[in-house]
Amino acid sequence: MTLIKHVSDNCFRCHMYHTHLKDLKELNMYSIHRFDTGFQVLMTAVEQLIENNPSEKMTYDQLVWLYSIMIFATAVKLALWFYCRTSRNKIVLAYADDHHFDVVTNVVGLVAAVLGDKFYWWIDPIGAILLAIYTILNWSGTVMENAVSLVGKSAPPEVLQKLTYLVVMHSRIKRVDTVRAYSFGVLYFVEVDIELPEDLPLKEAHSIGESLQIKLEKLPEVERAFVHLDFECEHKPEHLVLSKLPDS
Repeated sequence: MTLIKHVSDNCFRCHMYHTHLKDLKELNMYSIHRFDTGFQVLMTAVEQLIENNPSEKMTYDQLVWLYSIMIFATAVKLALWFYCRTSRNKIVLAYADDHHFDVVTNVVGLVAAVLGDKFYWWIDPIGAILLAIYTILNWSGTVMENAVSLVGKSAPPEVLQKLTYLVVMHSRIKRVDTVRAYSFGVLYFVEVDIELPEDLPLKEAHSIGESLQIKLEKLPEVERAFVHLDFECEHKPEHLVLSKLPDS
C-alpha cells in the first residue's frame, strides 16, 4: 500500500507539472507568434515609407464599414478584458492581456488609418510602426516572464517564512526538517518534512499530517501541499537524485 501511494503521489505531481508545462508552452508559442506578427508589420510599414507609396483614399462606404467593424470589435475585446482580468488562472490572465492589447491596437490603428486617409498618408504607416514596436516590446516581455516559469522557481523568503511558521505552530510536531515551495506558474507546490513522536499511533500521525496539509492548501498562494511524516530527521535524504553526464 505504501508503494502504491508513493507511485500514485508521484504520478499526480508529474501530471500537474506536465499540465502547467503544456499551458506555459502554449502561452509562449502564442507570444512568439504575436512578436513575429509585430515584426512583419514593422517591416511592411517601413517599406511603404521608404518607397513613398501612399494608400488609396477610402470611400464613404468603406469608412462606414471601417468604423462599424472596429468599434464593435473593440467593444467586444474591452468587455472580454474586464471579464478575464478577474481570474487568477495564468492562461486566462494571458487572454486578458491579449484583449487589452487588441483594444489598444484597434484604437490606435483606427485613429492612424482615419488621419492618414483625411490628412497625410504617412500617418498610417507611422501608426503601424508604433503599434509594431509596442507589440514587440509587450510580447517579448511576456516570453521572458514565462521563460522563468517554464524552468520553475523557488518561493521568495517571505512565503517560506510564512509556511514555516504555520508548520512550527501545528500541534504535536517535535521538529521541522524541511520546508520547500516552488512554482511552475502562479501558485506554489509545498513540500514539508516533519518529525513526530516515535511512539505516536499511526491514526494520530495521519490526522496530524492530513490536518497540516489541509491548513497549507487553504492558503491562497498554495496549489498543493505534500506532508511527509517521520520519527527522526538524522537519516540521509530519502530522494537521492543522481545525474550523470554523457560520455564524450
